[in-house]
Amino acid sequence: MKNISTSSFAIFLFCNLFFYQSHGQQQKTRSEFWNNVRFGGNVGANFGNNFSSVLIAPQAIYGVNEDLGVGLGLNYSYSERDLNRFDDFTSTIAGGSVIAIANPIDFLQVSADFEYLNVNRNFRDNRLNDNYWVPALFLGAGYRQDNFVIGARYDVLFNERRSVFQNGLQPFVRVLF
Repeated sequence: MKNISTSSFAIFLFCNLFFYQSHGQQQKTRSEFWNNVRFGGNVGANFGNNFSSVLIAPQAIYGVNEDLGVGLGLNYSYSERDLNRFDDFTSTIAGGSVIAIANPIDFLQVSADFEYLNVNRNFRDNRLNDNYWVPALFLGAGYRQDNFVIGARYDVLFNERRSVFQNGLQPFVRVLF
């Protein structure tokens, strides 16, 4: 229950930030707001010993200024572990995220993504199947060339028992237009 209230507070805070930016002291017009929104997302892959996972995550980022952006995203991933073992499984993960990106120097982008994800795991032995919610806080960095970023991110809340990923490190590719 603590995780739900934490994520609710984060979403509330994010929505208020968007409201302030779009309706604050300057009273920006709707078209000016949308001129500062970039759409895109990232894709990722995680491969390990008898394990594979792919991620698709569309995003909308509001450019606060040239070096800082905040936004929302959706997440979907599919994972599977080698189908020749007792603990083999497939999983689907779906959820949402709150994103902050910064460009401290021209070619570097750093990011923080808070995700709240629903995990659905299906094992060979159906008695082991489970479905649960889990938070993730990814801190990342990548090489940026215009709208294209390639890098890696790490889940600082990684828990080997709850996560379907073998480790907290994920490479990513992000493109925003």
